[in-house]
Amino acid sequence: MIYLYLISIAIFASTLYFVERNPRGMGIGYPAIIGAVLCIALGITPFSDLITIWDIVWNSTFTFVAIVIFSLTLDEAGFFEYLAIRFTIFSGGNTKLLFVLIIIFGAIVSALFANDGAILVLTPVVYSILKRTKAESKVIMPFIMAVGFIADTASSPFIISNLVNIITTSFFSISFIEYALIMMFPAFVSALASLTFLFLYYRKSLVGSLDISAVPNPRSVIKDEEIFRIAMPMTLFLIAVYAVTGIFGIPIAFIAVPAVSALFIYAHMNRKINTRKILIQAPWQVVYFSLGMFVIVFGMGREGLTFDLSYLLIKISYLGGTFSTVLSGFLFSMMAGLLNNLPSVMIGNLAIRGSHLGVNLAFANVIGNDIGPKFTPIGSLATLLWIYSLERKGEIRISKRYYMKVGFILTVPVLLVTLLALSLILYL
Repeated sequence: MIYLYLISIAIFASTLYFVERNPRGMGIGYPAIIGAVLCIALGITPFSDLITIWDIVWNSTFTFVAIVIFSLTLDEAGFFEYLAIRFTIFSGGNTKLLFVLIIIFGAIVSALFANDGAILVLTPVVYSILKRTKAESKVIMPFIMAVGFIADTASSPFIISNLVNIITTSFFSISFIEYALIMMFPAFVSALASLTFLFLYYRKSLVGSLDISAVPNPRSVIKDEEIFRIAMPMTLFLIAVYAVTGIFGIPIAFIAVPAVSALFIYAHMNRKINTRKILIQAPWQVVYFSLGMFVIVFGMGREGLTFDLSYLLIKISYLGGTFSTVLSGFLFSMMAGLLNNLPSVMIGNLAIRGSHLGVNLAFANVIGNDIGPKFTPIGSLATLLWIYSLERKGEIRISKRYYMKVGFILTVPVLLVTLLALSLILYL
């Protein structure tokens, strides 16, 4: 019924408004939960659909929590700060070289520890190092923007790199290896393009040299030697296990949750790092937001949104091959920028299934919702967390106008070349 469709859109819009405004620091998750309750109460999303929704999102939810707690545990042990200091010393105080190294570092962390984990741990680490090197404000801003940008645009290579990836692969039953074989090349292109365009845009601000004399000895920041030593071997081991078990259809959560739980318990028993702090810092609001938004979006889909988008995707498919992939990817990216990438990717998945155009379109949906969020500050939860963390510091404020200007200039070319790279893999 049309009135329920309009009400669902109003609930969705109101939810995003309160998420973006965050009145009185209420958190980004609670408005989504309230919106979900309203959708259920009004019959937009029938109570019986909750089982279907949970069946779609449980794997992505548990996997996301495990990966973020894993990254926060390693961060608390000093792993990321150690590597950042190493990069700083290696740069010799050369501002441009350090800028490039930090972007590469951010791309690797995002790929292995998820975009939310990357943005949560790298932003304060990079900011702290720049303050120690007596960097000027006009130098600090490019580094902070680069960390925020690369955390999303480099989050495509593995299923675990972004909650968007986990949701989509779970929805379409895409294995870890199948996903990686298709997305590794586009992800590399995206990271390289991000590095190139970030450097070209900010090169004139990366002036002078940095004073690295105040940078501490890398070993001094390690709080838990045992956790530090097993960090990289465990990461690589888990990726290998994800790949093997994915062949047999075993959900990633069945591997990630027990492994990370064991590490967390070991860290707690070791008593060298503050595990309580890790649980407090974990982005639980992201979990609340995603679960609430899925309920709202599922209801919107039932009322007609899925049909409308499916029809549009079918029309775009008539262009064929590369044109269809690129145009669909830009459509998904616009949705991500306007609606936030978590509800956007779910709407896209439902529409792709309804259009019967095949699973290849899901990869364009992933890229659009991994990179497209950089168009606006509300595009991804990683960006919202990043902005909130900067505002809490009180020293760096990024206006919406500045963010969207930079976002548009950098995102359009990165998105275009990445979608072209995906087309190359899919159709040649």
